[in-house]
Amino acid sequence: MQQNGTRIRAVMAEIQSRIASRAYLPGARLPSVRAQAQAMQLSVSTVVEAYERLAAEGVIAARPGSGFYVAGPVAPLTLTEIGPKLDREVDPLWVSRQSLETDASVLKPGCGWLPAAWLYEEGMRRALRALARADTLALSEYATPLGHPALRQFLSRRMATFGIEAAPEQIMLTESGTQAIDLICRFLLEPGDTVLVDDPCYFNFHALLKAHRVHVVGVPYTASGPDLQIFAAALKEHSPRLYITNSGIHNPTGAVLSPVVAHRLLKLADHSDLVIIEDDIFADFEIAPAPRLAAFDGLSRVIHIGSFSKTISASLRCGYIAARSDWIESLTDLKIATVFGGGRLAADIVLRALTDSGYRKHMETVRLRLTEHMDKTISRLKAIGITPWLTPQAGMFLWCRLPDGMDAASLARACLQENVVLAPGNAFSQSLSAGDYLRFNVAQSADARVFHVLARALPT
Repeated sequence: MQQNGTRIRAVMAEIQSRIASRAYLPGARLPSVRAQAQAMQLSVSTVVEAYERLAAEGVIAARPGSGFYVAGPVAPLTLTEIGPKLDREVDPLWVSRQSLETDASVLKPGCGWLPAAWLYEEGMRRALRALARADTLALSEYATPLGHPALRQFLSRRMATFGIEAAPEQIMLTESGTQAIDLICRFLLEPGDTVLVDDPCYFNFHALLKAHRVHVVGVPYTASGPDLQIFAAALKEHSPRLYITNSGIHNPTGAVLSPVVAHRLLKLADHSDLVIIEDDIFADFEIAPAPRLAAFDGLSRVIHIGSFSKTISASLRCGYIAARSDWIESLTDLKIATVFGGGRLAADIVLRALTDSGYRKHMETVRLRLTEHMDKTISRLKAIGITPWLTPQAGMFLWCRLPDGMDAASLARACLQENVVLAPGNAFSQSLSAGDYLRFNVAQSADARVFHVLARALPT
């Protein structure tokens, strides 16, 4: 009797999960009791009882002679119900929460940002003091729809150093890089569209795309860029609308796109309706500039985005979108509809910090420190049997394989008990094929306790 009750609850949970993920919308007809019984390998009577209980709770409604239908309004969007069920330790939203919510006593080698002491605090303070003396409009008014004109002019000149031609009128400021992607997704995507991502890729891409209810396809990422053979096959099979990738330093692998792969990728895209979002958030960490897809493409099908949370301050939310003029026009309308005018203060502070005489020297110091920490972290990890996938040319990330195929989620769970937050590989992998990988942030791995905890958790 108890076993049958468990089976009934399993059917109920399956239907409720599909309603929560909006796979079943109000008015949708549920699978017949026989079809559901066959799909779950249960008896028809078990499914009948589960459906009847759901009907009694008002979740579904029976229509005599027709079947059972979803009742009520559309379920509130629950991102964790969309896509495959993941262990909490590798769920992108959970990994982000662990990194953001913990206090200073917790070590965070899995997080994606520099320690606070590494950021440009001195320049920030100078910018804040100068802004405190600014006129009232700068302190109180909405920004213009495109955003701070002087910052957009600066960004136009900055992008030109990477070969990207973008007039200030082709640049729109956003509240963050994440908001930039969200606006582009609102602009280009409909639920059910296909989006390509690198596999692995930045884990919040997965979480954000869930919110847009699109079909996500991962393309394996190599040491020189996406696997072009698989990329071509995905274009042919799925007719994707969007591809999201990093330019410059790739997150999480630390790899760099090669010019040959960049040219071939754009040639493949020329025969499709694909639009490419190129996220350039790590530009200032590069020692030698990598190819930019937007430079080769001329902002025809490539949309170039970035922000300054990794180098100036994560507390200041300021990003940007560079795109063709007609798209910027529509994106500006979307920005007004969703956040109205946007903020002036963050953009003004960012501009003052970027143009401060000390910023260039500050970033030289940061790059040197990252190189030193990269070497030390690689050495310490190798000593306990954890090996890098490659040695990055620059940046803060190391993509590493665990010894003997050990499960990264289990390791993350054990280390979390000792106040060490890790970033397991499958949080970054659409195909869930990186179960024995971890991403390390070398700037957050200076404390020897990280490696002591890892060594205790690893098999001897």
